[in-house]
Amino acid sequence: MKLTGRLEARQSQQLTMTPQLQQAIKLLQMSNIELQDFVDERLLENPFLERGENPDAPEKPAEAADKPEDLSPADGSDDPLPAPKERIRENASSSGGGGEDYDAAANISVEKTLREVLEEQLVVHFRDPMELGIGRYLVDLVEDSGYITTPTEVVAERLGCPVDDVEFVLQEIQGFDPAGVGARSLGECLKLQLREGDGVPDEMELLLDNLALLGSHKIAELKKITGMSDDDLREAVGIIRTLNPKPGLAYGSDPVQVVVPDVYVAEGADGSWRVELNSETLPRVIANEQYYTKLSKVKQPDDSKEFLQNQMGDANWLVRSLDQRARTILKVSSEIVRYQDGFFAEGIRFLKPLNLKKVADAIEMHESTVSRVTTGKYMHTPRGVFEMKYFFTAAIPSSAGDQDYSAESVRHVIKSLIDKEDPLKPLSDDQLVGELAKHDMAIARRTVAKYRVSLDIPSSVERKRAAKQAI
Repeated sequence: MKLTGRLEARQSQQLTMTPQLQQAIKLLQMSNIELQDFVDERLLENPFLERGENPDAPEKPAEAADKPEDLSPADGSDDPLPAPKERIRENASSSGGGGEDYDAAANISVEKTLREVLEEQLVVHFRDPMELGIGRYLVDLVEDSGYITTPTEVVAERLGCPVDDVEFVLQEIQGFDPAGVGARSLGECLKLQLREGDGVPDEMELLLDNLALLGSHKIAELKKITGMSDDDLREAVGIIRTLNPKPGLAYGSDPVQVVVPDVYVAEGADGSWRVELNSETLPRVIANEQYYTKLSKVKQPDDSKEFLQNQMGDANWLVRSLDQRARTILKVSSEIVRYQDGFFAEGIRFLKPLNLKKVADAIEMHESTVSRVTTGKYMHTPRGVFEMKYFFTAAIPSSAGDQDYSAESVRHVIKSLIDKEDPLKPLSDDQLVGELAKHDMAIARRTVAKYRVSLDIPSSVERKRAAKQAI
């Protein structure tokens, strides 16, 4: 067989990302602190960049702003970009040197933070979106020591849900690892750890409820309250000393950092929601054209002229990119607030199902752009400070198929139906399916049963039996 060569022309499309486009995308996904550090470095490196003054006037609303440019590649690819920064610590050991036998991978330790450990358990344990939403909020309140010091009443008020719902989710979190996490006091923390073992005897419960007396050495009063003898008390104290008063410290901690919101949401006089950028988090820089013009007039080598041109171009690019980033964040956050206005007005029960695509389609951007904007960006609202990703929830279709409901809304309707039922003629799960259909909610019986159980509501048979016993 004779081999011959031939030339063949083919057309193909290939995504090419310029270094500036890659940098613009990185700017978009930076947190406000990372952005400040980046700008500070550029101010030191570029002679034509100067720090500007923050204007007193508020940012113009998203509706009036020019449409921000979508910085994502046309196919949504992230391949040219570095992976998002993970919340882990990687500490290379200082020992071992750099010899041939040195294994760098073997000397790197990955330490999960307490928050990561709790979030992993959270998504496995909770299937109900409302409970998951409450759980995510509570996990954010857990201190490095493992305690939650914010009262459940305050959490319930912020989220617009019953205190009982918050208490239920908190009790579930208190069963997570490490034992004792989610406690609101030292006594509760120690009780939670003892419950992991053989349980807590009544006298030990009383002792843990009165730890202040032990700390102030009021032994006689403590013995009177608990009914313990000297030997019993010594044994109990010995057990307490084996427990961990700060269980969260066994894990890595996130760097101590105050969350500064990127966006403020407030109710206007007409009842609408106003969305404004936090000007404190927006680094202001200007490009000094006059200085560049002055230097350009000086006779100098070609490589020096090229350097000045590049630096001036870089300065102008950064000014434009920072403005672009700010307007993109405002546009995305405004759409989130517009869509989730029920949450801001009524609470977590009215959080609508929302995904990245729905926001992206509404503002004519790519999903990956919305994803970058909502990661690590925070929104200050009348209900507290939330990461923007908090407002994305799963959807449940309506009977007619023309509307979606969030699982939180369905759960709320189920609870309302059961609260109003005749105790002697309780609604079965099949009947609840029918009632939900009247509310235009297409839910399967097993899904209703799952939500009922998540509400800690017994079956119709058990409810009827309890009602008869109460007569």
